[in-house]
Amino acid sequence: MAADPTRPRPRSGAEIREAFLAFYGQRGHRLMASASLVPEDPTVLLTIAGMLPFKPVFLGQAAPPAPRATSSQKCIRTNDIENVGRTARHHTFFEMLGNFSFGDYFKEQAIRWAWELTTEVFGLDPARLVVSVFREDDEAAALWRDVVGVNPKRIIRLDEADNFWASGPTGPCGPCSELYYDFHPERGDDGIDLEDDGRFIEFYNLVFMQYNRDAAGALTPLARRSIDTGMGLERMAQILQGVPNNYETDLIYPLIEVAAAMAGVEYHALDTRGRTSLKVIGDHSRAITQLIADGVTASNLGRGYVLRRLLRRVVRHGRLLGIDRPFLAAMGEAAIALMAAAYPQLLERRELILAELVREEDRFLETLERGEKLLAEVLAGRPDRISGEAAFELYDTYGFPLELTEEIAEEHGLTVDLEGFEAAMERQRQRAKAAAVSIDLTLQGAIDQVAGTLEPTHFRGYEALDQAACVLALVVNGDPATAAAAGDAVQIVLDTTPFYGESGGQVGDRGVLLAGDGGAGVDAGVIVRIESVSRNRSVFVHSGRLERGSLAVGQVVQARVDRSCRRRAQAHHTATHLLQAALKQVVDDGIAQAGSLVDFDRLRFDFHCPRALTPEEVERIEDLVNGWIAEAHPLEVAEMELERARAAGAVAMFGQKYGDVVRVVDVPGVSMELCGGTHVANTAEIGLFRIVAETGVAAGIRRIEAVAGPALLPYLRERDRVVRELADRFKAQPAEILERVAAQAEELRGTVKELAAARGALAAAKASVLAERAEALGSHQLLVQRLDGVDGAGLQEAALRLQQQLGEGAAVVLGGLPDPAELGKVMLVAAFGSAVVAAGVKAGPFIGGIARLCGGGGGGRPQLAQAGGRDGAALDGALAEARGLLAAQLGGG
Repeated sequence: MAADPTRPRPRSGAEIREAFLAFYGQRGHRLMASASLVPEDPTVLLTIAGMLPFKPVFLGQAAPPAPRATSSQKCIRTNDIENVGRTARHHTFFEMLGNFSFGDYFKEQAIRWAWELTTEVFGLDPARLVVSVFREDDEAAALWRDVVGVNPKRIIRLDEADNFWASGPTGPCGPCSELYYDFHPERGDDGIDLEDDGRFIEFYNLVFMQYNRDAAGALTPLARRSIDTGMGLERMAQILQGVPNNYETDLIYPLIEVAAAMAGVEYHALDTRGRTSLKVIGDHSRAITQLIADGVTASNLGRGYVLRRLLRRVVRHGRLLGIDRPFLAAMGEAAIALMAAAYPQLLERRELILAELVREEDRFLETLERGEKLLAEVLAGRPDRISGEAAFELYDTYGFPLELTEEIAEEHGLTVDLEGFEAAMERQRQRAKAAAVSIDLTLQGAIDQVAGTLEPTHFRGYEALDQAACVLALVVNGDPATAAAAGDAVQIVLDTTPFYGESGGQVGDRGVLLAGDGGAGVDAGVIVRIESVSRNRSVFVHSGRLERGSLAVGQVVQARVDRSCRRRAQAHHTATHLLQAALKQVVDDGIAQAGSLVDFDRLRFDFHCPRALTPEEVERIEDLVNGWIAEAHPLEVAEMELERARAAGAVAMFGQKYGDVVRVVDVPGVSMELCGGTHVANTAEIGLFRIVAETGVAAGIRRIEAVAGPALLPYLRERDRVVRELADRFKAQPAEILERVAAQAEELRGTVKELAAARGALAAAKASVLAERAEALGSHQLLVQRLDGVDGAGLQEAALRLQQQLGEGAAVVLGGLPDPAELGKVMLVAAFGSAVVAAGVKAGPFIGGIARLCGGGGGGRPQLAQAGGRDGAALDGALAEARGLLAAQLGGG
């Protein structure tokens, strides 16, 4: 099912990417690798723009990697997810080609190079190009007209909403200029409307960051003007490959072909709805593959929810096309093969990606089945039509296609409230847009404002735990201040500090600030007890409470780290490195870290693994780590260039952003990692290592919790106390406790079985009496009765026995209160014979509808189903309703 061979394909997506980067590389731009889709910036969920990795540079909070840079940045946006596949150019995953100047070249050079790249490298006809400028940017208009030579009629001035970029209400901003491709130049140059998507496509945006906007809205020229540009790779591919939309480019179309083959259809032969489904599958397959590769796992929160929603949309659209078997892994394989040349880490993490896809698809298929049951319950309630809220819940929570809901509703003579559905959908869109539509470079909060004006803190904590420092800034009770008094909650920035600031999973140090410099004759009493130390970009923020006296900006204090806490953190951090090395030896050399916590009393290490570790593996890991500790390996810490560290075999945290020079922590012959944390000097200082738990925390993510070093003694003491108490309670020696507990558990199981048998016998006895009350309805037998004092299992057994006793034409419904004194718990059971089911009455939907009359719900199989409720007072009315419904439906039998 190949694309139309008559369409010209002058440039592949890979060639476009390579040509862009080579063009700017030859002009002094440093080539930057794509950052992870999981950004360092906590204000955004995912990397949504090519400039996001450079946000700290544009804000002046970090040094630029070079005066000029260029990159191909992978991005994900989901705020307009419903437009994917419906328009020619909406995507979730896309690549943004960009060139950046950090106080180097500016407007004229950016415009000259953009035109040269577009017309000479990519070969676009100048007669097909249109440029837009901000309405007041006469300089840019003159450069396009007089320097580049663009026809003035093809220079369109637009308002601030379209052509003025701002980081937020305040901060860096400036006009922008965009390049558009004209698909129909024959329509002339008069009255050009760039909103005409059928004629124009915007493919290159140049942002001229030249002003700073203050709180009053005044614009002040920046001392260091910058350039931020973005060219959509998929859009340029559409233009150069001469296809009608981005999906039919070689960046996505091969995935569409794979999906079409599995569905047994041909893309160009499908109607609009079918082609849309294939486009969604092609687009989302790239997104989910890249997200998983960057460490995102499916969940119901944050990035995990984004991934889960995309995965389920792929499966849903596959079902619409008739793919009735699991196929996500096949799409993942195809996506990896398509993108691996540009992103080789996809091959490195192939097994992880495919395992996550298989697990999530299996889980979703189960969820989809539950959605089908929920829809059956909705229909069993005999509504006039299916509400928009119900249809949206089915769609959003259970992944149930609206089209399928409509189809099933039509079979029951009902309609769906489409207006209500669209209203619910729009509310969700607005929530998504509010969370993800833009990057806000505005500093938020008092400490952010303070930190944004300061130089990076000089950290001395590797070599010193006690030193004099000067107070540079104060935030008191949440507000910037110049002085603080006793009792105030303070956040303090020092010019230099021995305190480690929370980073890389390791918690910040604790300690104190003393009055004066701690020298002889100086009052060195504690004035601030430091409870935590965090990092705001590269500024260390010391948080605590002023215990006495006062503190002012400019004051000299003695900063003293709590040595006991530091020793515990160091032991746990080095133990974490040894743990990862042991996991690689025992479980899989491809084990990759998914997160960690290095605390004073424990360590936690999350890693990608599709299964639980066996007890034997846990023991081997523990033995390996303790063996390395006993061997007393001295640690070697050095700073070196990133590429040299990688060549030496240093392990990096996947997706972590590193500078040119990195800190390498080496346990020779055991472990070598890039790490900025604090560590012991020799593994012998750890003392002992003990794994206390190995659990699953998410699909494909395992967690090991352990205790090491000085923190191990309190842990062992607590365990010993528990053992002693159990020994006293069971009147046994510690070694006999397990046997004693097992014996009592076996005795309890026997008692429970006897009790269940007694209840079953009681239920059977009550049921035998009830059988005499069955009503004959033609060829059917109807029995609806109340039976209190019987639990759910007993009620189900009684109903099943009654149905079997009365025959295949019997419909039995029993309801009752397990505890007659408790009206808040209702149990209902329906047992229908095969002749009742054949008459169109199914137990699951039927009993679910009855349960809702008691404030509950439930369901099950067509012949046997159970439900519950919370309103015992409504039980008699619900049973009367059940009898009436069954009599009406079976009376003519």
